Amino acid sequence: MNDLKDFAYSNRDVRVVFASGSVTRLSEEIEATLGRSKCFVVSTPGRSGLAKDISAGLDGGTRAVATFTGAKPHVPATVVADALEQLKRSNPDCLVAVGGGSAIGLGKALARDTGLPLVAVPTTYSGSEMTDIWGVTDGERKTTGRDPGVAPRLVVYDPILTHTMPPDVTGPSGMNAIAHSVEALYASNTNPIVALVAADGIRRLARSLPVCVSDPENRAARRDALCGAHFCGKALDMTTMGLHHKLCHVLGGMFGLPHAITHAVLLPHVVAHNAPAATDAVATVAESIGKSEAASGLWDLNQQLGIKQTLGDLGLQLADIDAIIPSVTDMPYPNPVPVTADGVRDILEGAIAGRRPGGQRLDSD
Repeated sequence: MNDLKDFAYSNRDVRVVFASGSVTRLSEEIEATLGRSKCFVVSTPGRSGLAKDISAGLDGGTRAVATFTGAKPHVPATVVADALEQLKRSNPDCLVAVGGGSAIGLGKALARDTGLPLVAVPTTYSGSEMTDIWGVTDGERKTTGRDPGVAPRLVVYDPILTHTMPPDVTGPSGMNAIAHSVEALYASNTNPIVALVAADGIRRLARSLPVCVSDPENRAARRDALCGAHFCGKALDMTTMGLHHKLCHVLGGMFGLPHAITHAVLLPHVVAHNAPAATDAVATVAESIGKSEAASGLWDLNQQLGIKQTLGDLGLQLADIDAIIPSVTDMPYPNPVPVTADGVRDILEGAIAGRRPGGQRLDSD
């Protein structure tokens, strides 16, 4: 038995509601939790219909004073500015973000700039709703930070809202969540509480995602996956991010690569890179996904979920690596293995080529 190390952690003030149909009680939850009544609702264009339905459904003392549906991936600074302009005209007293990481990311940026409390209604498995991590992209640079003031004060999980998530979104979104727990397990400030939450989050997602992809309206699987994503987001909130998240942030800011699928493609390669210095954590990952080895097991899970793209398929080229390395190594996140130029190059070369960690190249469809 390993000696138990000293640890410390904090819990933020957040109310979490997890129930099918819970979005219909959003008004009473906002009133009871925040005591606010004038909501500024944000979403992506793809979730505009749901956002407007939710806005129209706010009743009693709570109402939507405006709905902004222009959220975009990686939270461009120009979009934040447009939303702030509309927000100031409508004079709300709280924010409601409806959707995945793009909408919730915009909500966090607005919370940071206005001090208004944020409510999150997640429709994907991004896990962003459970963290105080914010990020804004200006040009080719994505700046991230942590601020307790941006973290949602109320999170309403309604599994029914995830039933319409198509398979090509479901798989990457779930792998994005798994990445949160993987890095939380070997973070420098991990602890026994994180280990329990992270492992259970990975376990739930690994068993439910294949069902969600093959049978999108399977209620039990959708419920299990959303709960797993919640746990993974909570694990990330209690720990620091590592090399995997740093790479995803840099690739998103510099090249606009799609966030969730970039997480999915990179994860097996970063785990293989970190494995020698994080043996216990990586063993927990392997056990949680039901595989004998973590990196190759995560790669195989990607294939099972239909995630067969490589970073090369997403548009990244070997010639881009030299430009990427300084952005990763100059201000690295804490990581089990020291972050070096050679290490970053090895990871990116493997992910661009689509090699199975320790094995053959993937011939993508």
